[in-house]
Amino acid sequence: DPEIFPDCDFRYETLRSRLRELAYLNDGVKITLTDERTGKSEVYYFTDGLREFVTHLNEGKQEIHRDVIVMRAQDDDQRLVLEIAMQWNDGYNENVSCFANNIRNIDGGTHLSGFRAALTRTMNYYAKKENLLKGDLATSGEDFREGLTAIIAVKVPEPQFEAQTKVRLMNPEVETFVTQVVNAQFATFLEENPADAKRIVLKGIQ
Repeated sequence: DPEIFPDCDFRYETLRSRLRELAYLNDGVKITLTDERTGKSEVYYFTDGLREFVTHLNEGKQEIHRDVIVMRAQDDDQRLVLEIAMQWNDGYNENVSCFANNIRNIDGGTHLSGFRAALTRTMNYYAKKENLLKGDLATSGEDFREGLTAIIAVKVPEPQFEAQTKVRLMNPEVETFVTQVVNAQFATFLEENPADAKRIVLKGIQ
């Protein structure tokens, strides 16, 4: 209604970005965006969405390891579903996006804090076990997250958000679940891929 909204022009780029994001987050869902003003049309459809999302975000960057790491789990009792995709590049920026029930949480929340805690713990443990840390050198989580591109997506039956804009997820059970999954599955990845593991961990140590 132009009486309420002074600007009634749809921004194609804004819609494109959000609809493509939704297609990445929901494997097998096909979304078609057509702009009837110009006739421009695009179709978004992904079969391995989060992996493809991370690959898209890392385009033009030099990756540290070739394959995107994907972790998936669900807790049937609590009806929680988790999917994480991540890949390090040789840059220094951390680019981690969090979603709960397809809603982007720009301030993160319990899924992000669980992810960060488990990532730091797992990488420090691996570094010590493989004698990659020299002397009494201590490596922080921020060091390990430099150059990391990651998507964390959870499905939660009764999400609690901070504020009406849903900027932060507050459910404590999500933090525990994410921590357990990352601890177990990321540790397994590091053990099974020693060359990649060494490159990833040494980047943080350096």
